[in-house]
Amino acid sequence: MTVTALESGYLRTVLASYPTGVAALAGVVDGVPVGLAANSFTSVSLDPPLVSVCVAHTSSTWPVLRTAHRVGVSVLSAEQEEIGRVLSARGVDRFAGLRWEATECGAIEIAGAAAWLETSVDQVVTAGDHDIVVLRVHDAVHRTEVNPLVFHASRFRRLAC
Repeated sequence: MTVTALESGYLRTVLASYPTGVAALAGVVDGVPVGLAANSFTSVSLDPPLVSVCVAHTSSTWPVLRTAHRVGVSVLSAEQEEIGRVLSARGVDRFAGLRWEATECGAIEIAGAAAWLETSVDQVVTAGDHDIVVLRVHDAVHRTEVNPLVFHASRFRRLAC
């Protein structure tokens, strides 16, 4: 079977066999927090420091968030499954009851995240039904005592200790 012959639902199932972390991308736009969850976050380069995330063209949040001066990338912890769900939901206040803080430049850090990066949009590449967003890293924090949330087989999971 060729890739072009694959149905998107089947391909989604095949790709779901690859476990990923879960990241929250968030920033302040016009004084309001804006954010989304993504599991396509990955490192790109150490020099210069770049990471990337893929965002669907159907996202109504990304066109707003991409205008933020800085975007915070919070690697969600194993205890933050509900935050991942809320940041993926449509038609809800994604920041109601959520503990977060913004940097002077407007990048939002989700409290309790396993890691956090302050970034800015470096470039956007259109690829099929998604944009590949390359983000330049300006600051980063890693919390070794916090385990990350994992997304596998279309479900949130935790690493076994």
